[in-house]
Amino acid sequence: MPEIKKHAPGAFCWAEVGTTDTKKTKAFYSELFGWKYEDRPAGQFGTYTMCKQGGKDLAGLYQLAPELLKMGVPPHWMSYVAVADADAACKKIQQHGGTVQQGPFDVMDVGRMAICKDPTGATFSIWQAKAHAGASVMGEHGTPCWFELSTRGVPKAEAFYKAVFGWSVKVDADQVYRELSAPGAPLPMGGMMELTPQHGPVPPHWLIYFTVEDCDGDAQRTKNLGGKVIVPPMDIPKVGRFAVLADPAGATFAIIKLALHPEHKLEAQTKKTAAPAPAKTSKKK
Repeated sequence: MPEIKKHAPGAFCWAEVGTTDTKKTKAFYSELFGWKYEDRPAGQFGTYTMCKQGGKDLAGLYQLAPELLKMGVPPHWMSYVAVADADAACKKIQQHGGTVQQGPFDVMDVGRMAICKDPTGATFSIWQAKAHAGASVMGEHGTPCWFELSTRGVPKAEAFYKAVFGWSVKVDADQVYRELSAPGAPLPMGGMMELTPQHGPVPPHWLIYFTVEDCDGDAQRTKNLGGKVIVPPMDIPKVGRFAVLADPAGATFAIIKLALHPEHKLEAQTKKTAAPAPAKTSKKK
């Protein structure tokens, strides 16, 4: 796919993992996805690592500060949504029942951000780009391709994200899964579903999916590399095969081998004319 130069407001634009051991975490993702790294000084934030694939930035990696660990913040992946104005976005988030946990604040000259929580309790961040637009590659091997919210109170979450980011939402035929699209985007960028009793005490959360070529092989390699398989590989009809994993520090993420490359999916949708019913592309667990 071509290099991404800019992310439109309302689109997911960045993924970031906070960990307790940057050395081990780097080694894990390097072995699993083939990532390369570039450490950059981040002023008061210490060192920030750019994770790269094919020379392009795809995500960030950093050491969780001791004060965050004392507060009980675990290793985790964070999803970022692009905004035109972080301060205005924070006001809108609060107006519609969300919470601004930290910020908005400047990250040197690269951008302005805030860490927020939606009305159902799921945490996400917003990013007003300055020197750094966000991920310059998505949808390729080992890079983010899908962002998924699992929560309790999907209607409330849907209303919030529609109002704050202008997302459009498409509900599948079974009324179980919602596909999320940024304003004007040709393809969905993520999904939303209800947490049920079978999920146990899992809190509302955003989960990031990374594209892979071998879901079963990478799930096994995750275990060999010291990670965990939380949801074993399983098929999503007409979409692909996925698994939910955790890295050695405990940060949770998902992998998926797509049935079609994102560009081919777009081409297939464009060519579809008088089909009796659209192909079902929802992800259900």
